Amino acid sequence: MHSDLRLTAVGRRYGIRGPWVLRGVDLVLAPGTLTRIDGANGTGKSTLLRLLAGLDTPSEGRITGRPRTAYVPERFPSALPFTAAGYLTHLGAVHGLDRKSAARAADTWLERFGAGAYAGTPMARLSKGSSQKVAVAQALLGDPELLVLDEAWTGLDTAARAELERAVAERTAAGGAVVFVDHDPRRLAGVPDAAYAVTDGRLEHRTGALAPPAGPLTVVTVQGAPGGHLPPDAVRVAVSAEETAPGSHRLAVPAARSDLLLRTLLTSRPPWHVVRVEPPAAPSPDLGGRP
Repeated sequence: MHSDLRLTAVGRRYGIRGPWVLRGVDLVLAPGTLTRIDGANGTGKSTLLRLLAGLDTPSEGRITGRPRTAYVPERFPSALPFTAAGYLTHLGAVHGLDRKSAARAADTWLERFGAGAYAGTPMARLSKGSSQKVAVAQALLGDPELLVLDEAWTGLDTAARAELERAVAERTAAGGAVVFVDHDPRRLAGVPDAAYAVTDGRLEHRTGALAPPAGPLTVVTVQGAPGGHLPPDAVRVAVSAEETAPGSHRLAVPAARSDLLLRTLLTSRPPWHVVRVEPPAAPSPDLGGRP
């Protein structure tokens, strides 16, 4: 993603005299950023995401700087005349991959989300969770410049949810922008660059909403080239980061986010060498009545 996606005074309504679903929306999505959108049901969150994904057009205002975009909708149409692998291979070809590369990418993403065993299963026979894994995989296999996720974690198992968080880190580390809606306020807590709320059709910037999750901390020591800068995603997910020697950094991260931090560091270009991982200290034993 080489330029910002910019919404200027954007409004959307359905029908010439229909009520305004969104109005006066100003928003900038810069390369390499992660943005969270919140709001109650029916406030226009999904409409905003469809505008960002290019599936809807504004009734007023303008959208400029359109990047190559992938979208995971809240409801994925699973009753399609393909197997899981066949569907992903077909979409890979749509994204410009040759058939061999598209099939390889399909297999890779199905395996990453724990759905490799269902590669040959017709889409209509997949469970809701497996269908959601295919929905997420189809958005990621083309290396989008903008990834739009509308409740994409819903229906995924624990391992697949963690894998999607890693994929989000990879996208932003590669310079892509990601915008997401999720009902869980803890989702990627502490990581987004910005958070907004849709209220009565208006987009409001949220402050004080990006605190990292509470809990025990894992300490990670990494080594890179002297003078090198830590990946922005690594800094965002960490509670603290300090350079202890030229090229050596010590980061404290909530234990629940340690895997995300490690993946971010190891997939950066150039990658960082992980010297040591110190897990959270075990809680002190209960000493009962001892003073």
